[in-house]
Amino acid sequence: MDLATPSGEDDGWELCNDDGFVYKRKKRRLDPDDAAAAAAQVSFTPDGDHLATLQQRRERKRRTLLKLKDKYQREIEQWDLLSSTLRAMEERAGRVRQEQEEAREQNAPLASPSPTTEGKVSVGGSLVDELLLQVEAQEAIIHDVSNLCDVAEAMCHKQEQQLNQSLFDLPIWASPNELMRFLCDD
Repeated sequence: MDLATPSGEDDGWELCNDDGFVYKRKKRRLDPDDAAAAAAQVSFTPDGDHLATLQQRRERKRRTLLKLKDKYQREIEQWDLLSSTLRAMEERAGRVRQEQEEAREQNAPLASPSPTTEGKVSVGGSLVDELLLQVEAQEAIIHDVSNLCDVAEAMCHKQEQQLNQSLFDLPIWASPNELMRFLCDD
């Protein structure tokens, strides 16, 4: 059963499944350079010699797969960087919490009720120290989150630039003659 078209005929559309989202799109064409090379190769090969054509297809597939591999490798490296930064932030926050708990435990005997004013001063001093530790921990967390936001913003900006470039590369922006040539190729 052909899912691309109800009548079963090939009309230049292909069915795509993108993580459960199924849609139809126009079949992709070859790059103009690849198409010219393929046309030149086909014109020089005899009818029975399909070996050169198959090798050329394999080479095209290999180049495309290498491009995809490089693209995904860069993306994986960016996610690894973000992941390691987040882990470091979590570890730092854990250490700060542990230091705060240790400071509380050390100050617990001082916090016992005593009628002297010295006890009140040391309790007040430990409270100030504890609050300072909390503020420093919060400052470190805010700094780390700010750095993560900067990295994410840079990634989004780069992706937006790539998307914009792909839109600018469309044949609609070409000269009128090139546009007419492209439209008449169908």
